[in-house]
Amino acid sequence: MLPIGHHEADKAKAGSKANPWRLSVAPMMDWTDRHCRTFHRILTRRTLLYTEMVTTGAVLHGPRERLLGFDSAEHLVALQLGGSDPAGLAASARIGADWGYDEINLNVGCPSDRVQDGRFGACLMREPALVGECVAAMVAAVAVPVTVKCRLGVDDQNIEEALDAMATAVFGAGAAALVVHARKAWLQGLSPKENRDVPPLDYGRVHRLKAAWPDRVVAINGGIRTIEEAQEQLAYLDGVMIGRAAYGEPALLIEADPQVFGEAAPVADGFEALERFEPYLAARLAEGVRLASMTRHLLGLFNGRRGARAFRRHLATAGTRPGADLSTLREAAALVSRAEPLEQAA
Repeated sequence: MLPIGHHEADKAKAGSKANPWRLSVAPMMDWTDRHCRTFHRILTRRTLLYTEMVTTGAVLHGPRERLLGFDSAEHLVALQLGGSDPAGLAASARIGADWGYDEINLNVGCPSDRVQDGRFGACLMREPALVGECVAAMVAAVAVPVTVKCRLGVDDQNIEEALDAMATAVFGAGAAALVVHARKAWLQGLSPKENRDVPPLDYGRVHRLKAAWPDRVVAINGGIRTIEEAQEQLAYLDGVMIGRAAYGEPALLIEADPQVFGEAAPVADGFEALERFEPYLAARLAEGVRLASMTRHLLGLFNGRRGARAFRRHLATAGTRPGADLSTLREAAALVSRAEPLEQAA
C-alpha cells in the first residue's frame, strides 16, 4: 500500500467535521511530536491527533518551524497551547491557525511545577472566569474550533462545583468542546507522574456534566486502555481521548476506524504500518534527524507478538547508534513473528 497521501488526509479532514472529537489521541509532553503523529495517522485516518503542549511564549518568540511544523498527512491535527494571558493566547491561536491546525486547544489540566509557576495548566481550574476570558479571546481570533482540556478540579476543590464552573465559563465563551480528564489534580503532594495514576477516576462525574450540557460537546480522558472501553464511554459522551495506551500500544489504533467510525482500517497490521512509515523516515533521515528520535514511538507496536521484546531491544541499541537507518528498523521488524499475536508477548 502507498504511503499516506494528501488525498487521504483531505478525506479524513472532510469526513470528521460532524464530530471530530469522537476519538482522539491525547496531547502528551515529549511523546506526541510530529514523528509520533505521522505514524499514528498511518494507523487511523479518522482519529483526531494533538500536539504536545506549546506555551504562548514559545509560539510568540521561539523557533516556529521546530515547534509548530507538521506534515500535511497529519490532519485532523490540533495545537494545544499553554498560557493564561488572553492577548497572548489570541495571538498564539492566530499563528497556529495560520500554520494550518484544525483546532486550538487550551491546557487547563497539566499539573507540573513549571506550569504552576507560569500560572497555567491545572491551576487555572481555580480561575474559571479567567479561562473564559482566554477562550473568548481565542475564539474571536480564529475561525477554527477552540477547545479546552481540564481536570475535575484541583486539591480540595469540590468537583461538582469546580467542573460546573469551568464548563459554564468555557461554553459561555464559545468553546466548541470540553475534554475532561476524569481525575482531580493534586498540585500539592503529588508529582506530575503520580497525578496521572493516584487520584481516582470518576467517570460518573463527566457523565453528569454531559447530561447537564446535552447540546455541547463533552469528551472524556483518563484510564481508557482499549477501543472497546472507548466505545463504552461513547454511550454517554460525545468523544473519548486515549492517552498512554495509544502511545504504549499504538497498534490498538488500527481498530479505531472500523470499530468507532465504521470504515476500513488503513493498514492490516504493524508490519504494513512500518512499510508505509518508511518514506517519511527516509525523508527525515536525509534531513539529519536521528532514527531513534522517530523509532522511539514504535517500541510498543508489536506487543502481544513473539519477538516483541527483541524488536524493542534492537531499536533501543542498534537504533541509537550513529548511522542507524531504515535497514536497522527492518532488522528489528524481522525479529517479530508474523503469526497471530500471542496472549503473552515474548
